Amino acid sequence: MKLILSYCASVILVLSLLVNAALALDPASIAGETQANTLCPVSNKAVNPAITVVYEGRTWAFAEEACKTQWEKARAESLYQQLGGKAAIDAAVEAFYVKVLADERVKHFFDDVSMEKQRRKQKEFLSAALGGPLPWTGKDMRKAHAGMEIKEEHFNAIAENLVATLKDLKISDEMIGKVIAVVATTKDDVLNRPKKAE
Repeated sequence: MKLILSYCASVILVLSLLVNAALALDPASIAGETQANTLCPVSNKAVNPAITVVYEGRTWAFAEEACKTQWEKARAESLYQQLGGKAAIDAAVEAFYVKVLADERVKHFFDDVSMEKQRRKQKEFLSAALGGPLPWTGKDMRKAHAGMEIKEEHFNAIAENLVATLKDLKISDEMIGKVIAVVATTKDDVLNRPKKAE
């Protein structure tokens, strides 16, 4: 576990930057479920409707071929796609909550929670955090966990359940390490610790 949690700081930084970049996107640069985006997600310029790619059922449009190439490269290199994309994230979250809700250390945190909504939000957050194309639009981690009195042992229990879930899904130790590195970036906010000076 220590090896996994101490994974390369550069991985944490790069993936944190991916999330921050996603949060800054103009809504018009995000492909909808039924229509393409109107602004290029790379250049933020008006799209050329002839330059598109379909990714996980959504049609993404780009201003130039170079933007499309850059976007596709980012998808291919993302931890999100390396893990298997939306289908894999969905499966992992479903299996993860089976473990969490059976864990005496943490299951009480979900007593009054709509688990359908919780699973959906977790899928959205992990997808954005791991480099998926859709931005996170929910609360930041500090606000979402405010007043819950979560302690370090609770955070560690959640991380253990996540690692166990990923192992059950035959994810490599290297990939698990990268996922946990992303999760570790949320620790201070989830535990409501003072923000570190930058």
